[in-house]
This record gives sequence, structure tokens and C-alpha cells, in this order.
Amino acid sequence: MNRAELADFLRRGRARLEPSDVGLAPGARRRTPGLRREEVASLAGMSVDYYTRLEQRRGPRPSRQMLAALARALRLTDDERDHLFHLVGEEPPRRDAASAHVRPGLLLVLDRLYDSPAQVVTDCGEVLAQNALAKALVGDASVRPPRERNLTRRFFLDPAARALFPPEDLPAHARDHVANLRAVAAARPDDPEPAALVAELRARSEEFAALWEEHQVSLRRPRVKRFLHPVVGLLELECEVLLAHQSHHHLIIHTARPGTESHDRLRLLGVVGVQDLAPQGAPG
Repeated sequence: MNRAELADFLRRGRARLEPSDVGLAPGARRRTPGLRREEVASLAGMSVDYYTRLEQRRGPRPSRQMLAALARALRLTDDERDHLFHLVGEEPPRRDAASAHVRPGLLLVLDRLYDSPAQVVTDCGEVLAQNALAKALVGDASVRPPRERNLTRRFFLDPAARALFPPEDLPAHARDHVANLRAVAAARPDDPEPAALVAELRARSEEFAALWEEHQVSLRRPRVKRFLHPVVGLLELECEVLLAHQSHHHLIIHTARPGTESHDRLRLLGVVGVQDLAPQGAPG
């Protein structure tokens, strides 16, 4: 691990970004250019102390998950992301597999969608990035351990994730999750990630195992979804799915039709923001 080069790379990456580049309000006038350390730490889901020590050449060796989070927070390109991994002595992720690295352009789009809940999700259901309104609607995925950020795993193994939907909608969500995962697993037979997720869920969820035997196949598609939020109530939202095929990422955007009750409630949610009452699931 090259601590000196890593510290310099992080400082320079932070200095070249403005708050507006990452979806943050400008705030008070700044004495120095770039993001503050606490802003980078928040975007990466780590403590300020941990990030500060990395910039001071005395931090512990970051995990691969932490490196991916730093790459997203600093809006690194693929080449810059690989360089970050090399500085820590890690092999960069393969570019032909599903990656936890979100391209800066996709993150820029996500940041601009301030009035619509939006999140970047892998085709296997891993939540990689969310805007503020998505966190308010479905909970902040970044505060959970990495294994608890997968939509499909949480839906079948965590009852709290199901509380986000009306009970009568749950069977359709279950079938959608299974059908999507089957399509992904077949499309990437040499990738261990979807195969491992299938094996785990078949062993731990009778519902998943039964649906898997039906052999239904369907990728994520635009449709209407209903959410039960504990603060603003029921929201009926249009779900749009934009694909980034090369990285196996989906940009999932939820919108409400103007003039509807759901539109008013979504605007209220934007005012309320993330509260302790916000649900802790993260559906896709």
C-alpha cells in the first residue's frame, strides 16, 4: 500500500470537485476549492476520522468495498478507479463483469434528479448509489453492511423490506425479483455473483425456491409501483429503468403524475427528508 501516493491522489481528487458536482448545495463561501473531508466521507459512507487518516498517510488498508465507495464519492473514471486500487495493492475489478464502480456521468444524472427518487442498482440487485429523495423513500442503503444492500436478498430474507409495499403487491414483486435474477444468471454463467445469490436464496427462502422452479424469466421493466411510506402514506409511482449495458447497471427513477395525490405526497417527502421513521428497505 503506497500511503503517500494514496493520500496525494485522494486530496487532489477532492480538490477538483465542487459541491454541485456531487449533488450538494454550495453552502457558505469556502476558503479553499473542492469538497471538504467530511463531505467526501459522507458520500463514501465512512467516518470522517477514517478518511482523514487516509489523507494523512496513516489510515488502515481500505477494503475493496471501501475503495469502490471512494471511487464513487470522488467521481473517478474507470482508469482512475483502477489506479486507486493499485495504490492500495489491490487488483482492480474486471471490467467485463458487474462492477461496483458507477461511471461519473451516471452519477451526474443521479445528482440532477433532485425531485424524483432515483438509485443506481446492478442487474443482480446491488444498490450502489441513491439520491436524497430515494433515501427518504426507501431508506439509506449506504448505512447497511455490504451484504444487506442487495434488493433481492433483502426482499426474501428481511421482513422490513416488504413493509415498503402494500401486502397485495408482494407476490408480484417476488416473481419479478426471481424472474430477473434467473435472466441475469443465464446471461452471465461464468460470473460467480448471480450463481452464489441464487444458491443462497434457494437454501434460505422456501418462497424463492418455489418460484425458482417455475422458470419465469423477465428483466426489470418500466411499470407502476406502489410504496407505503410511514410519514407521507401511499405513493403510486411510475418506475422507469435506464440501462448501462457495459457495466450491468440500472438507473431506476420513480416519478409521480402531476396533479395526483401521489405527486403531492412526493413533494412533501422532499420537504420531510430522511427521518428516523423512514423505511429501511431499498426496493428496485
